Amino acid sequence: MKSKKILIILSDANSFPIKKTSGPKSGQTVAQPSGFFLQELAKPLQKLLDAGHEVTFASPKGREPTADPNSETLLAYAGNFYERRREQELIERMKKENGFSSPRPFSSISDEELATFAGVFIPGGHAPLQDLGGDAELGRILRYFNRENKPTAAICHGPYALLSTKHAGDGSFVYSGYKITSWSDAEEKVVETLLGGEIEKVESALRNEGAVMMEGASEKVGGTMLHRELLTGGILWLRILWAIDF
Repeated sequence: MKSKKILIILSDANSFPIKKTSGPKSGQTVAQPSGFFLQELAKPLQKLLDAGHEVTFASPKGREPTADPNSETLLAYAGNFYERRREQELIERMKKENGFSSPRPFSSISDEELATFAGVFIPGGHAPLQDLGGDAELGRILRYFNRENKPTAAICHGPYALLSTKHAGDGSFVYSGYKITSWSDAEEKVVETLLGGEIEKVESALRNEGAVMMEGASEKVGGTMLHRELLTGGILWLRILWAIDF
């Protein structure tokens, strides 16, 4: 397979807003620690590297990305210490070799340079809720991949970043009418119960802009949806690993 350049979109945020509905801070909006979900970045990233592709990391302002603390627990890895270590070591290698600690600010990537990329990938974690959905520069980038019909992949909360296209160009949501799978409202409500607060819903936000959101059993067990150039997955990385093919 010929080596290609892949752009990986990350958030600068290390938290996301949650409106507390219980406890001493009830009624207040607080910052809940978050970041990229380690498995949702590391597993597709390893697949891209194994295929010989070159990856470039980018974020709104170029700040060092933060892993969601919950994604680094042994519970998230079902007790598999070695799997977690491999993926943490992969990120450390990216810091040394691929500029992971200082991603490219979106504004530094010109339209001309975008033409050199074969595809774009957006991992999950709650962090995109904080700074990706409203970023006009990201909207410009995603509009390019949409216009050129180049592969665009997003996992879990990552599809929230697609909303950024409303803040660039003519202000339209370019994925209106697309079939999309994301972290569902039902799954988010479980998290809300655990954290005692209200969280922005990815599924509802996309549906309200005209996306056709996929539901049902296949979505809940990691099914993916490929519609035109857009590949989305609802939960972790389960099947999107095998579907990503730039």
